[in-house]
Amino acid sequence: MVGHSTVVMEPNPNPSATWSSRSAFLLATVGGAIGLGNLWRFPYIAGENGGGGFVLVYLGFVFALGLPIIAGEMLLGRRGRGSAVHSIASLIQSENASPWWRVIGWLSLIVPFVALSYYAVIAAWALDYLGLAVRNAFEGFDAGKSQTVFNQRMEQAFVQVLLHAAFVAMTVWVIAKGLNSGIERMAKIMMPALFGVILILVVYGMFSTGFVAALEFMFKPDFSELTYGSVLIALGQALFSLAVGVGLLITFAAYMPSDYSIPKSAAIICIGDTLAAMLAGLAIFPIVFANQLDPGSGPGLVFQTLPIAFGNMPGGHFIGVVFFLLLFFSAYTTAIGMLEPSVAWLEERWPGQRKLLARCAGVGVWLLGMGSVFSFNILADYSPLGFFGIEGTVFDTLDFAVANVFLPINALLIAVFVGWMLNRSTADQEFSSSSELWRIFWRFANRYVAPIAITIVLVDLLTGFSESF
Repeated sequence: MVGHSTVVMEPNPNPSATWSSRSAFLLATVGGAIGLGNLWRFPYIAGENGGGGFVLVYLGFVFALGLPIIAGEMLLGRRGRGSAVHSIASLIQSENASPWWRVIGWLSLIVPFVALSYYAVIAAWALDYLGLAVRNAFEGFDAGKSQTVFNQRMEQAFVQVLLHAAFVAMTVWVIAKGLNSGIERMAKIMMPALFGVILILVVYGMFSTGFVAALEFMFKPDFSELTYGSVLIALGQALFSLAVGVGLLITFAAYMPSDYSIPKSAAIICIGDTLAAMLAGLAIFPIVFANQLDPGSGPGLVFQTLPIAFGNMPGGHFIGVVFFLLLFFSAYTTAIGMLEPSVAWLEERWPGQRKLLARCAGVGVWLLGMGSVFSFNILADYSPLGFFGIEGTVFDTLDFAVANVFLPINALLIAVFVGWMLNRSTADQEFSSSSELWRIFWRFANRYVAPIAITIVLVDLLTGFSESF
């Protein structure tokens, strides 16, 4: 696995770009991690897998596996001082590793670009439903009307294309302004706003009849509901929620001053991301239980189930607006982190053209996203892999490939690379202010625990996938 090939590295055109403060770096990074994985995916997955027991296992994976891998990604970025592709190429050369490890850099570039193309579709729904909430369109909703309205919105292909374009354009606008004037400034606004909005929802839930039931559902473990499959889902959700393997952490850490502690920063990211997921549950489940809704109603929980509650509960108009505003905030902060890896790489190749390159990348994301937008209307019956006997729309195919295949593969490669390929002296330099206990834990987790756990998930996934044919 170790070679002596010469690696030609791309120049880093902006080595002086750094975060203005630790708080700015952490706000942007936590904001990049907190996304629809926390506010849309986590609540319904917890609901489908029994609640409290699942949450406990999820928390264990976040800190036992997510924390050391996140620290590894940040080490790669700060050490390489460039885009994900540049950073990995730089470390391959300095560590005398095989050039095949460059796949980490390319996955960390391509995966977020592709993911943003369909992620922006869900973000466009959040924008659409925010407009409905402002107009109090949920008033008097029942299950049938909610389903009908959702289907009608999805069938309006032109409207969804415009909303998708609007969201991508908003993301490009921030990225085009650069690190300090764009990403930092927006993080300082959006992150306090996001947590402020979510706390409003939690406080509202505390005074509802469903709050006690929500607490018991989320924090009273019932391990009889926990299956082997639930454990694997908890691991996958931990990686997905923390944005492991997406390139965001490597890219943002490239702008990280050498005096910032990587372990402390990684811990804060894990805590902030987990806190958002827990608060999301405490915001959503009291509404669900108070209105006798199904907490395990799947992906439709946010866009089909909750609007029923908003349309029939006291203060539902205001709470509906606040909720979909929260959903939009979370999608927006993550989208910024997903577009930056591509623009950072492009800027290395064409220095000084950031605004133009950001727009070009945005157009690429938007065009690629058309297949996902149309998956819910004019291409609803089209399966891109149908000739292999694999059913699923363009959206389904991309979501499955990114979330269930390429993200865990990249996380596995990162763990193995930092655990086995990096010289001990390299890690010791980056963790110079950390305890020996941390260094032992970090190396052991990346060498053994994370690779074994992620491999089990991948094998189980591929086995189940093959058995479905």
